[in-house]
Amino acid sequence: MSKNKETSPALKRSWFQELKAEFAKIVWPTKDSLAKQSVVVFIVAVILGCLIKGVDVLLEFGLNQIIG
Repeated sequence: MSKNKETSPALKRSWFQELKAEFAKIVWPTKDSLAKQSVVVFIVAVILGCLIKGVDVLLEFGLNQIIG
């Protein structure tokens, strides 16, 4: 059987070179920006959690009034 072209060393080298070039294009956030965004995500998650809990309590209260 002949060797598969996908496993040739030249193709692997080319793939790694392209991968390295793509990683060079990434713009990583600064520590300051990352910290601010993390705080915002945490605050939004807490607010949404509270809203969901509020809706749950209201629905539970309403169903208890209807059923019991």
